[in-house]
Amino acid sequence: MANVSVAAEWQLLGDRYYRKPDLYHPLRWKHIDLSRNKVACAPFGGPIALIRDDSKIVQLYAESALRKLRIFNSAGVPLSDTIWKNPGGRLIGLSWTDDQTLVCIVQDGTVYRYTAHAEPLEPNFSILGQEYLDENVVECVFWGNGVVCVTDACKVFSIADFKSKSPRPLRLADPAPEGIEELPHCVAVIEPQYTMSGNVEVLLAIGDGVVMVEEDEVQPLPLPPGDGPLQKMVVSGDGRFVASFTHDGRMAVYSTRFEKIFEYECESALPPEQLAWCGLDSVLLYWDDMLLMVGPSDEPVRYLYDEPIVLIPECDGVRILSNSSIEFLQLVPNSTVSIFKIGSTSPAALLYDALDHFDRRSAKADENLRLIRSSLSEAVEACVDAAGHEFDVSRQRTLLRAASYGQAFCSNFHRDRIQEMCKTLRVLNAVRSPEIGIPLSIQQYKLLTPSVLIGRLINAHQHLLALRISDYLGMNQEVVIMHWACSKITASLAIPDATLLEILLDKLKLCKGISYAAVAAHADKNGRRKLAAMLVEHEPRSSKQVPLLLSIGEEDTALIKATESGDTDLVYLVLFHILQKRQPLEFFGMIQAKTLARDLFIIYARCYKHEFLKDFFLSTGQLQEVAFLIWKESWELGKNPMASKGSPLHGPRIKLTEKAHNLFSETKEHTFESKAAEEHAKLLRIQHELEVTTKQAIFVDSSISDTIRTCIVLGNHRAAMKVKTEFKVSEKRWYWLKIFALATIRDWDALEKFSKEKRPPIGYRPFVEACIEADEKGEALKYIPKLTDPRERAESYARIGMAKEAADAASQAKDGELLGRLKLTLAQNAAASSIFDTLRDRLSFQGVS
Repeated sequence: MANVSVAAEWQLLGDRYYRKPDLYHPLRWKHIDLSRNKVACAPFGGPIALIRDDSKIVQLYAESALRKLRIFNSAGVPLSDTIWKNPGGRLIGLSWTDDQTLVCIVQDGTVYRYTAHAEPLEPNFSILGQEYLDENVVECVFWGNGVVCVTDACKVFSIADFKSKSPRPLRLADPAPEGIEELPHCVAVIEPQYTMSGNVEVLLAIGDGVVMVEEDEVQPLPLPPGDGPLQKMVVSGDGRFVASFTHDGRMAVYSTRFEKIFEYECESALPPEQLAWCGLDSVLLYWDDMLLMVGPSDEPVRYLYDEPIVLIPECDGVRILSNSSIEFLQLVPNSTVSIFKIGSTSPAALLYDALDHFDRRSAKADENLRLIRSSLSEAVEACVDAAGHEFDVSRQRTLLRAASYGQAFCSNFHRDRIQEMCKTLRVLNAVRSPEIGIPLSIQQYKLLTPSVLIGRLINAHQHLLALRISDYLGMNQEVVIMHWACSKITASLAIPDATLLEILLDKLKLCKGISYAAVAAHADKNGRRKLAAMLVEHEPRSSKQVPLLLSIGEEDTALIKATESGDTDLVYLVLFHILQKRQPLEFFGMIQAKTLARDLFIIYARCYKHEFLKDFFLSTGQLQEVAFLIWKESWELGKNPMASKGSPLHGPRIKLTEKAHNLFSETKEHTFESKAAEEHAKLLRIQHELEVTTKQAIFVDSSISDTIRTCIVLGNHRAAMKVKTEFKVSEKRWYWLKIFALATIRDWDALEKFSKEKRPPIGYRPFVEACIEADEKGEALKYIPKLTDPRERAESYARIGMAKEAADAASQAKDGELLGRLKLTLAQNAAASSIFDTLRDRLSFQGVS
């Protein structure tokens, strides 16, 4: 009998069964007449928005003349309302986007948006733009997150995505460039996800034909003869078909290129008030007292209503909203048909019947099980699937009991399947309760996904249920708790900060790793800076904590937290922030005691802020550091060629170096640096003078030795002597420098004269070396005989190729190793080699004796 009562509620359309269970009856609202209102119902069991229709003359009962935008859940429970005071003319259309934002478009093209709590969202904008302010919107067609509007001049505009930060209106191609006399009879939209171009395609029934309007072209579509003009059009949920109502009372289904697939002749030529697809298998037409369901068969199904209704298409059916109830018209699932169809002998029906016998302690239960032994797993699966599609909780329970009963005798059935379905149904039953009012079917739930459902629950401020579902499904609860905390802060302006902090922490600690900083940021945004500061103290992640502390003005705490973290990037973030906010002396005082912050600032300032760094060192009494910086500046200045020009007494480099000397001299620990800076300044001054007098920029930044050498090369012996005297150059160094400088300019007479001034303190070997390097053997012979060491004489003679003299000198030295080296030096001279061999033999003989 149970099977008969279930199937008795179905209607047969062709070979398919349809059912229309009540989701909520009666609805919780009072004194609502849909015929007096414009209505927008969100898909997936979303909220319902109502506003009195200003295009109709209606009688006002005990109500204000002010129009109200009212929002209810699907069970008719009031959620919010607000006074409708938006100017711009008549309200043309309203609809919900995918993220449950209510979009309202008025006659002048202005778009107003509201949350599900009737809170306005800024900014408002016009879909027509500044160029078309004199035109009016006459029709809107919404889809997902977009809309298409048609103006009274037959211009078409679209917005592709309301979710973007700045929705951009776009004018589509003009459907009739030459101008037309009449507006389209109806408009339909093919969503971008179903078009080849990825852009919206708009179908306009103009005259006796149809045109497809895109962004840059208009394409006429051939309509079968006699079908035009079309009075209504609607595109199927998958974007493949178009259902339409013709001028002569026929309901026709076409492809999107208007090739006819099916038609049905209705009893009335009056266009229906609403036309909608029921899934992908049938089309609904609604007149003021009748709902006609037409499918691919000759006999439609009729439903009579004595009150106005609104059709709400869903992915797997249509919700039917009336003044008193909401129903769901859907195709009966195959699993449900197999169980409850009158006379069904399918394995699933026999399993369901077996449970009934088992409950009545009848032996026929075992007989049924034996009959379906080979198909038991399919029967169990059908019962589980049918339970998922049921809205009646007792029937869900019975079907799941039948599945569980069959599973006990079925070893190859996936054991977790029933458990998973129980979980899903518990979630669905929880959100279907009238207080929540989200009547999702299982197919809608799978398409929507649990995470989106959680998001919708928290947006509806159903945080407790969202938290329980998240916990039940093993999902991350952070999103729910975060949203709850932010909502609590917004709604608890009268609660003291300390009290509210305890309430928040009690819940926030439930979720490990939750972002206290994000909650604190919300508190700061709501003007509760003290609460924000207390909350951010509990944030364990410095990367989240420090930026927020800066945003709420807690620079000192932010610097402490950043340095404690050891993260140099965070420390620099705080330093740069404080640099912009505080005076230099205050900034210096903040970082002086914080080693990491101070060191990082110094590293940065050495590269980019020398003057600022000097101020810091001066404020902390580190004169030597200032001196080093100034000295470095003088060297940097030296890289500029212009730094060596101009007056030697007022050159900027000399001034900087002298300033460094003065600063170094004020500290006892930097005597060497002080002396070095003093001498460097003196040398620079002399070099500047030399460059001015010689008019050659070749002295600055050379060493003392190079300066002396250059002076001698240029013949300025007086200047060279002055440098020697000023810097107390030793005699030995002076001789070396002058010898090789004179050899460089090949002034051999001056070199000889210099050698005779007095006995050279470095001996005569450098004279010999200079002459040999200049390849002047004759000049070298002037000095070789003066060498006192016979070894040096021998080597020098050998280097200029005088073998006999080298041999004589070597024999005086009595050094066998020296003779060997000299032989190698003069290896090409056979006679010389013979001489050295004879000498070495003689030395060897003498050594033996």
